[in-house]
Parts: sequence; C-alpha cells; structure tokens
Amino acid sequence: MIGKVLLAALLAGIAAGLVMGAIQHVRLTPLIVAAEVFEGAARDNAMRTLSTYVTSAMAGAAFAAIMAGLSLLTGLAMTRANGVIWGLCGFLAVTLAPAAGLPPELPGMPVGDLRASQIWWAGTIVATGFGIYLIAARAELWAVAAAVILIALPHVIGAPTASSQVSAVAPGLAAAFAANAIAAGAVFWCLIGLFLGISMERFAK
Repeated sequence: MIGKVLLAALLAGIAAGLVMGAIQHVRLTPLIVAAEVFEGAARDNAMRTLSTYVTSAMAGAAFAAIMAGLSLLTGLAMTRANGVIWGLCGFLAVTLAPAAGLPPELPGMPVGDLRASQIWWAGTIVATGFGIYLIAARAELWAVAAAVILIALPHVIGAPTASSQVSAVAPGLAAAFAANAIAAGAVFWCLIGLFLGISMERFAK
C-alpha cells in the first residue's frame, strides 16, 4: 500500500513539476534575468533552464508525497473529484499565506533576517495547514474558532522586515514577479492535487 501511494505521489508530483518548470521558464525566469541586470549578473542559459525543470519536478514530487501522507494520516481520501480542493488548500498554506508577509522576491531586493524569516515562513505554513485541517475535519464551533486564530496568528505577529527598503529593482518589476509567482504557485498546487487524486485512485487502491 505504501509503495503504491509513493508511486502515485511521484508520478503526480513530477508531472505537475514539469508543467511548473515550463511556467517558470516562460513567466518567471525573464523577470529574474531582468532583475539581475541591476546587479550586473544577468545570465540565462540551457543549464539554468534544465535546473528549473529538475528542481520543479523534485519539489512537485516532495509536495505530492507530503500531501499523500497527510491523506493517509488524517483519513481524508484524495480522489479525482476533490484533488483540486486539496491542491488549493496546499496553495493557501504553502504559497499564499506566507506570501502575505514575505512576498516572492527578486535578486537585489531588500530582505529581513534570513533565520527569522525562515522560522516565520515555516510557522505560517504549519499554523495555516492545521487551521485548514480543523475546518475540513471538524464541524464544532471551537474547531472553527481555533482555525481562525491559527491562520491569523502569524500575521498578527508579523513577518521580519528588512532594515532598509532601498532597492535598485524597479517596483513594477518586483510587483510583476510577485504576482506571477503566486499565480504560478496556484496552478502548480492545483495540478499536484488533481494529478495526485487521479493517481491515488488508480495506483493506491
């Protein structure tokens, strides 16, 4: 059973990752290259393209495996009918909620303390994910209230901010990158959920 679930996750995640690699290559890489011009380090070559696809496929496989594991642990089945909903939940927890405090950043943009940012980012994912689980699995009023508190808490605390906001990167370029990265993340997670739901039905019965 575990082997079949792992196979389903790998197939689904890699497929979604390859699509994400194409999206990154078309929509995000040009913006990154444009930002690198401000640092005098612009570069775009075949190796970068290959690494984009490989990294996206690996990330997709990892996220799909985590999602499949959560399905088994919680007893909430994944199917082709609800796979996109699972994907949207993953997008909310891993992409959108952290981006509310730490938007996707281009090279050359000011950033806060790295360790503090990583802690806030991870804590936001865990809190948001658990909040979503409470809403999905429990109907009691206390569960909904706890979910709201969990989802809101990281944003009440606030993400670490950079000591200086001075940046050579044009504001419009930064905004375009953040918007495109978040939109790409939505597609990525919906595809993971959809493909995993289909794979789980086919391989993990």
